[in-house]
Amino acid sequence: MAAEIVNPLSGSGPEEGAQDEPFDPAFALHRGGKMAVRATVPVRDKDDLSLAYTPGVAKVCTAIAEQPELVHDYTWKSQVVAVVTDGSAVLGLGDIGPEASLPVMEGKAILFKQFGGVDAVPIALDCREVDELVETVVRLAPSFGGVNLEDISAPRCFEVERRLQERLDIPVFHDDQHGTAVVTLAALRNAAKLTGRTLGDLRAVISGAGAAGVAIARILVEAGIGDVAVCDRKGIVSRDREDLTDVKRELAGFTNRAGLAGSLEAALDGADVFIGVSGGTVPEPAVAKMAANALIFAMANPNPEIHPDVAHKYAAVVATGRSDYPNQINNVLAFPGIFAGALQVRASRITEGMKLAAAEALAAVVADELSADCVIPSPFDERVAPAVTAAVAAAARADGVARR
Repeated sequence: MAAEIVNPLSGSGPEEGAQDEPFDPAFALHRGGKMAVRATVPVRDKDDLSLAYTPGVAKVCTAIAEQPELVHDYTWKSQVVAVVTDGSAVLGLGDIGPEASLPVMEGKAILFKQFGGVDAVPIALDCREVDELVETVVRLAPSFGGVNLEDISAPRCFEVERRLQERLDIPVFHDDQHGTAVVTLAALRNAAKLTGRTLGDLRAVISGAGAAGVAIARILVEAGIGDVAVCDRKGIVSRDREDLTDVKRELAGFTNRAGLAGSLEAALDGADVFIGVSGGTVPEPAVAKMAANALIFAMANPNPEIHPDVAHKYAAVVATGRSDYPNQINNVLAFPGIFAGALQVRASRITEGMKLAAAEALAAVVADELSADCVIPSPFDERVAPAVTAAVAAAARADGVARR
């Protein structure tokens, strides 16, 4: 049923002043929630009822008890993902709590269905400790074929994902990390190609050492980037810094091969690529010192770290996280197809190879259409999900994590 189109800011009707207050379509759309559960089989009469429920269901339960793997064939498990959050890092809103996060989790669930054909259930948890989060998800896991972690603040998100991957035999994927990384890599591959270079020719600077920044750095190194330095609020993450967390210390171990030190502005001097996942503003003089044919991916929302008008003065390709500019780095290009491919082959986990395959497939969708305003496809390009799904399924088989 479609959302009731009413203005919640205006009371229950015109008699309470509905004509005096502005209509807000966002509230109207969300009235009653954005999703529902529906049956896939009919229950029209007593015969249908006896098959869908008792006594017929008992035969299926007994079979699954004897052969647990049959749960994938005779329930929805292998077709549904849990979208799990604690509401601690929601979009650009920050720590707003589990209830306030639900509109975003519902949105994520409908994107799974719309763009990947995957059913998803939003689950907002009222707990914050890593141990509690992990234990709660482990107990929920028998109902699901995969877990998409969403909007959990760093650095806890790293440990939650790692521990769940160790304890569960289904895909666990923190989209804020890996979805962003996959789409960024795909766009950067095409931007390099458009400017006559390869990833190996590029030196990149990432502004932001949170979930997305760490994952982007990792996938770029896996893909063969020439070099990448990551910057946090205190400057370049380097091995000689004594204030690093465990995550940043590990990050310093596989990035910044040039041994740079100092500020973000210093790192940008002569850099080929800027990737922003932090917010803040980069001064124009620092942008002007980047190498010729620079590639600028300023992805903070709603205000990019480098405004596109400034970026276009110095860059051959500009990307943002916004839908009103070309080259939107949008996670919806990745996570529906990644999960669809993983579920298709009943993968036990999502490997680095599967992420790289997703990025390559995504880049290939527009490989013959490249221009400065087209280094990544639109989320509405119908070629995206099938390409990513097929690539991820094939990579899962190659990596030995597929079970069919």
